[in-house]
Amino acid sequence: MIFNGRSVLFVALGCGLAILPAPRSHAQQTGDPAVKTRPAGGQDSDSPDEPDPLKRKRSDAAEFKAQKELRQELHGAFKTWLDQDVAYIITDEERKAFKNLGNDEEREAFIEQFWLRRNPNPDSPDNEFREEHYRRIQYANDHYAAGKPGWKTDRGHIYISFGPPDSVESHPSGGSYNRPIDEGGGETSTFPFEIWHYRYLEGVGDNIDIEFVDTCQCGDYHFTIDRGEKDALAKVPGAGLTQWESIGMAKKADRFKGGFETLGTGPLESSNQAKQFDRIEMAAKLFAPPPIKFHDLESAISEHKILGGQIFPFDVRTDFVKVTSSTVLVPITLQIKNRDVTFVTKDGVARGVVNILGKVTTLTHKTVQTFEDTVSVEQPAELLQGSLERKSIYWKAVPLLPGLYRLDIAIKDVNNPDHIGLYGRSLDVPTYHDEKLSTSSLILSDQIYAVSSHDIGQGNCVIGNTHVCPRVTPNPATPVNYKRNQELNFWMQVYNLGINDQTKANEAKVTYQIIDTATNNVVLEKQQDSKDFGEHSDQLTVEKTLPIAGLQPGKYKVTIKVNDEISKQEIAQSAPFVVE
Repeated sequence: MIFNGRSVLFVALGCGLAILPAPRSHAQQTGDPAVKTRPAGGQDSDSPDEPDPLKRKRSDAAEFKAQKELRQELHGAFKTWLDQDVAYIITDEERKAFKNLGNDEEREAFIEQFWLRRNPNPDSPDNEFREEHYRRIQYANDHYAAGKPGWKTDRGHIYISFGPPDSVESHPSGGSYNRPIDEGGGETSTFPFEIWHYRYLEGVGDNIDIEFVDTCQCGDYHFTIDRGEKDALAKVPGAGLTQWESIGMAKKADRFKGGFETLGTGPLESSNQAKQFDRIEMAAKLFAPPPIKFHDLESAISEHKILGGQIFPFDVRTDFVKVTSSTVLVPITLQIKNRDVTFVTKDGVARGVVNILGKVTTLTHKTVQTFEDTVSVEQPAELLQGSLERKSIYWKAVPLLPGLYRLDIAIKDVNNPDHIGLYGRSLDVPTYHDEKLSTSSLILSDQIYAVSSHDIGQGNCVIGNTHVCPRVTPNPATPVNYKRNQELNFWMQVYNLGINDQTKANEAKVTYQIIDTATNNVVLEKQQDSKDFGEHSDQLTVEKTLPIAGLQPGKYKVTIKVNDEISKQEIAQSAPFVVE
């Protein structure tokens, strides 16, 4: 091979370039002190400008991880309170502040202040806003459940936020429907739907109509701003035509050319188009948290000292009814014998007055609930003697978180100030887990009946839409007494029934029995399907009235058994009673 001079020069230069770096590399490897290494950034490792690793800003990934760990600290009852109890009424600022709290003590204080800010009467020991809020949740769970708890449904959301509507236009079976002219006119068939009308909603406006449609026909009515969504024939060619479509002035396909409503072309089409954004704005206001009305409140409610004095006997019963996974309604029933009350006769009327004070505290003596009331018992003077064997009932329902508390109650006879009664017991409020079949207390009552729509959740002995006043005994182990000419009434709720994913219905057997405890014989037994109580609900209410004239005097117990065929769980509750 022949090389010319230029080729030799290029080869030499190339070899030189390849060889020159080698000595420096060797020096670095052997630790030659004449060669000082530098970091990649071009600064000496001992430079004073090197940033402190502890002061470096965290990366996005590290920041996200820290925030995730902080969110994980929010657990149990506090997480349920945020995500369920107040999900619809807490503001974005409050939610953010609550999530940023560092410990449970701060969260407890936040919850206390949250309700205080909304209390319409800060001078009262009762928080009317909180009690009404949990009453609405209970009502929503009782009436709007549809394969999920009622509070999670759109109807439940609106009811909890704004209370009962002033009127309801209900079409539970759908069927034939004559459209109003502002929906295009003409006749069609619809899915089940409801229209709730409110005369006024603060922050929303006057004469508000809210439409809910059950397109799955499974009881789950969802909110819609499209009044055409309820049209079951909307996509059936030639059926359910509007007025203009029936006379050839419009085509049915025009309904689906855009816009928020699929009402089709009609006499008021332009008016409907102009109002579409009004409907969107109304929806945004409906599902926004309601404004806080009361800001200038004291940081804590005043505590009341439990009174002491001469014994004034009375009996107390407590029951438990689930509202949400983290909130339990605790009805407290006081029973006072008229004979123990001092009556004063004036103008032919005998009147006794009793002051009642109650307080619920934690094990650390922190007051979480107080209630006080004045109860009057009046009788015509000539009938007083015959009424002394009767008993008077006072009933109060308070919402509490699951846990262990102390319940203290003091009563005072106003006409005899030295006549005072005290009650103090522990109160173990149960936890209702979401996946576990569970029940409320089994209540034996004098009478059970549905209350009017105006009294739902309000008044003495009203749970949801049912009046159920418990019979009270000196202690839970003592059975209640019935006479043979009376009726046995019992009430109980069942929670967390399984729902079939395909049918969206529950599948359970409810069996109630009356058992003679002396012989352990079943004297009455009846079984019902859970669908008889509400097929689309994971919650059902068992309430029965049974004549006991056929029972011989003796000791009995009523037992209710629930066998859930979907979740494969069973549960039973029993309550004793005596027939005289």
